[in-house]
Amino acid sequence: MSTNERHYCMGIASANLSQQDKDRLAGHRAALLNGARWDTGSTVTVRFLDGSEDLKKRVKKVAQEWTAPGMANLTLEFRNNGPTDVRIAFEQGNGSWSYIGTMCRQIAEPEPTMNYGWLTDVSPEEELRRVVIHEFGHALGLIHEHQNPKGGIKWNKDAVVKDLKGPPNNWDLPTIENNMFKKYLPGEVTATNVDASSIMMYPIPKAWTADGFSAGLNADFSQKDRELIRSVYPQ
Repeated sequence: MSTNERHYCMGIASANLSQQDKDRLAGHRAALLNGARWDTGSTVTVRFLDGSEDLKKRVKKVAQEWTAPGMANLTLEFRNNGPTDVRIAFEQGNGSWSYIGTMCRQIAEPEPTMNYGWLTDVSPEEELRRVVIHEFGHALGLIHEHQNPKGGIKWNKDAVVKDLKGPPNNWDLPTIENNMFKKYLPGEVTATNVDASSIMMYPIPKAWTADGFSAGLNADFSQKDRELIRSVYPQ
């Protein structure tokens, strides 16, 4: 794997946020989180806090795949000025993360609600597309697939901790617990069965599990991703 392929999207409580925000939103780790669902047909406003014009154009184009015909019945409206629901930063070294769904509306202007901590003007298109689809999945309310309550991954916790506590993630034990091992309650989410091909699934090597489960570095929507987003935001 390249360095960027070993980076993992952080759950919101693990991003570089104020302690007040962490305390208020603890337990909302990133199926779809029912309490953070947008109203069907909503316009979600978005603006960039920084980044070159070319990089912003690339991110915008990919993000809008979520709301293309036949996908979510939502509109992403990109604005140059605030206030907006989603605010995107490119703060290098702060990981890639996004608030889940409507949780972004709890964050005061002009703080970011989404960050791309390793995307730059020279990022390959496949890498950029993979990361942007994933983070905008969170922004529309989707959680990390391995935290789907319909799943039952048997973790080799020692191996997971060993790998994630080192570079490039450098996560502490609470961050690893929150992002890897905790699951949502069934009543909190709308979910399909666990989908190893989901764009919302972490890459999980076999060495991290005790039951042989693994998942690759998914770079596109799976069929179940498409079916889920259509079902929760129907036309």
